[in-house]
Amino acid sequence: MNTFLTSILLLVSTFIVAQTDQRIYDIIDAVSADRVEKDIRTLAGFGTRHTLSDTVSKTRGIGAARRWIKSEFDNISKECTNCLDVFYQKDLVKKGANKRIVNDVWVVNVVAIQKGTKYPNRYIIMSGDIDSRISDPTDYTHDSPGANDNASGMAGTIEAARVLSKYKFENSIIYLGLSGEEQGLFGGKGLAEHAKNKGWDIIGIMNNDMIGNIKGVDGVIDNRTFRIFSEPVPPTETEEQRKSRRFYGGEVDGISRQLARYIHKTVKTYMPEMNPMLVYRLDRFGRGGHHRPFNDVGYAGIRIMEAHENYTQQHQDIREENGIQYGDVVEHVNFDYAAKLTAVNAINLASIAWAPPALTEVEIGGIVQPSTKFKWKKIEDSTIKGYKIYWRDTTSPTWDHSRFVGNVDSFTLEGIVIDNYLFGIATVGKNGFESPIVFPSKIFRD
Repeated sequence: MNTFLTSILLLVSTFIVAQTDQRIYDIIDAVSADRVEKDIRTLAGFGTRHTLSDTVSKTRGIGAARRWIKSEFDNISKECTNCLDVFYQKDLVKKGANKRIVNDVWVVNVVAIQKGTKYPNRYIIMSGDIDSRISDPTDYTHDSPGANDNASGMAGTIEAARVLSKYKFENSIIYLGLSGEEQGLFGGKGLAEHAKNKGWDIIGIMNNDMIGNIKGVDGVIDNRTFRIFSEPVPPTETEEQRKSRRFYGGEVDGISRQLARYIHKTVKTYMPEMNPMLVYRLDRFGRGGHHRPFNDVGYAGIRIMEAHENYTQQHQDIREENGIQYGDVVEHVNFDYAAKLTAVNAINLASIAWAPPALTEVEIGGIVQPSTKFKWKKIEDSTIKGYKIYWRDTTSPTWDHSRFVGNVDSFTLEGIVIDNYLFGIATVGKNGFESPIVFPSKIFRD
């Protein structure tokens, strides 16, 4: 082989190594469809997991289900030398809180925290819902197996904990089972308030709600595509921030949207066989999910779910009508697909948990100039390699251009006119992992 060709191959090899990490591929391979299937079947086997269902029985109802989930997290923790802090977090919801709360009920979440080695108070969260329902949202006695909605998301969360507990991370990871979703997102609200009261620094939450169906009610069968829902900007933004957006842009660049783009990029890099679909909505049209209570208090949060829903298998009494099988039963779940979306979560949890902190504030300038300028306050961390500037066309959904600029606190992109692009900056660790991108929050003039 000639010297020139050898040099080219070495350059290509170096580039590939710099862009990927073998541990991420190992995490993908470690996710087991068989274990996901077993957990979905176990959860569906509790008969009903309605928020107001039996809490005393050892075999039926939400009480038995949450105790089993906690025991699984406890067992995982024992395998990793007590690396998980497992506990219940609960709130009393009084009868009449809304039309679906017909009795006083304790809404109990199951929390498992894998503490980070360097930033233990910074958390990235994966969640699934514990509860289920049938046609009547107040019916807490009849069978409601909730196999796809949402034993699939809960099983995926448990499986992610099994896989990632084998690793150490700089940031903390929370594996979360939330209750009360079908009654009004009460579990998410309680945990978000708990996080605020504890002063947790939440990087973001990846809410998994229905990750196991590949055949849509429209007849489409697709085991590759999945949706990432995200709101455009936080509801907690100030009037000053809103006015600034009108003149400088950022209508689709809130913290949740950046988390969605991060997931999209990670999947495209490590799981190119999958088709992540960015959906520019908080959630499905007129519907809700458990990331929303976190968004409500200003945290980044997105929903990961199947691309093609089958409404005959959601919130339905188990029955057959006109040759159609109604009900959310195990037979309708595709376990390989659920495992794939579990892996999507796991690699993004790992990537963010291995990444350095994001910048807290980025300033941008370059008005009526042939270049774009940036300033920021560097993060004091010896594991940071530097910073990467990203930019994209104003109509592009993804960050399409980037430049690593080193461990500096300012930079000028020559020849890039500020009017024609949108910009952001990520922190890059020496290990190659990047923080979510931060959109500029301040304008400066020379």
